[in-house]
Amino acid sequence: MKTLGQFGIIMFILPIGHIIQYKFNLFIPGTILGMLILLLLLLTRIIKLRWIENITNVLLEHLSILFVPTSVGIMVYLDEIKDSWGRILLVAIISTIVVMGVTGAVVQYLDKVIGKKEKGGNI
Repeated sequence: MKTLGQFGIIMFILPIGHIIQYKFNLFIPGTILGMLILLLLLLTRIIKLRWIENITNVLLEHLSILFVPTSVGIMVYLDEIKDSWGRILLVAIISTIVVMGVTGAVVQYLDKVIGKKEKGGNI
């Protein structure tokens, strides 16, 4: 039952992102806005990590299942994207490289900052 309550917290925030996206006609998807709202609530400690920790671990363990609808969608529209597959693949490769590079840089920066903080130095 504990996990169901944690899932309820996430499912309460998700439609808020959709409502904001719809009301303000934003180009950012409502699901992304919902995640940003959740991040803000976690950073401001309005929501404690322990309140949603179990359900997030469950969702991460089953993340591959969440890609099934996307894969089916690609197969349904395969005729429409077959002429563009080369460009789509190029964009996917370039964006993957950029994401990996930015992630690595952020991790190195945070490692340096946290290392200084643990040694008692100023940032």
